[in-house]
Amino acid sequence: MQMKRKPKLGQNFLVDDPARHAIVDALGDLSKRTVIEIGPGHGAITEILASRCRKLVALELDRGLAAELTFRFRDQPQVQIVEVDVLKADFRALIPAGESADVIGNLPYYITSDILLKLFAAGSAGLITRAVLMMQREVADRVSAEPGVRDYGLLSATAQMNAQVDHLFTLPPSAFSPPPEVYSTVLRLHFAPRFTELGVDPNGFNLFLKRCFAQKRKTLQNNLRATGYSAEQLIKAWPGSIPAQARAESLALEPMAELYRSLLDIDLPAGNASK
Repeated sequence: MQMKRKPKLGQNFLVDDPARHAIVDALGDLSKRTVIEIGPGHGAITEILASRCRKLVALELDRGLAAELTFRFRDQPQVQIVEVDVLKADFRALIPAGESADVIGNLPYYITSDILLKLFAAGSAGLITRAVLMMQREVADRVSAEPGVRDYGLLSATAQMNAQVDHLFTLPPSAFSPPPEVYSTVLRLHFAPRFTELGVDPNGFNLFLKRCFAQKRKTLQNNLRATGYSAEQLIKAWPGSIPAQARAESLALEPMAELYRSLLDIDLPAGNASK
């Protein structure tokens, strides 16, 4: 029997038993950990986590599902069900003071990137250590792509500035009820921001990456010129490690950081500063 869903929430519930155990296993030893679960649904993963971690906080947007889970786990005080939009959740308030948490979840297809950005920010703040996340295969391919391949872009660079990304396995539509029209891939992220290592400030470098990847078919120089840099300024600051006609998607994070540092002393016109 297929489980009912609300289409606007993008709900596809995991029903593959080996897969749900493999997803939890990928987080490792949870006996002393707080785990935040995103979108628990009917609790396929929740019930496994409940017996393994010290504290489980399950974030569920759907009111009916949140009520169902609250009743189901009413006798397990280590399980907290919170009816909330994950994008509005205050992670700091959910995690014991001075500690970090792990995250697990089946990310809704339509807000995957927004959730990842929230997790990256939490990782930079030291609030979360690792995450095991299931998402649409095409998005996972972009998150884990290496420079020089077609899928590499802003999401790839942002993810890899913030975490070590491991590609675990892919599940077919039949692993879910109702079956989605796409395959889903499970990734593991160990949050380890590289901003200090590469000598860049997070806010400035994140904005720089957006500028560099603004138009995928343009060269890096052309994308930067569109934000206000002159050809002369770019030539003066251009590192020898980057070919003149390189595109952002062909470059690793190290030369991108080198270019960013070289451009720091160049003032853009006021109208371009926030692009």
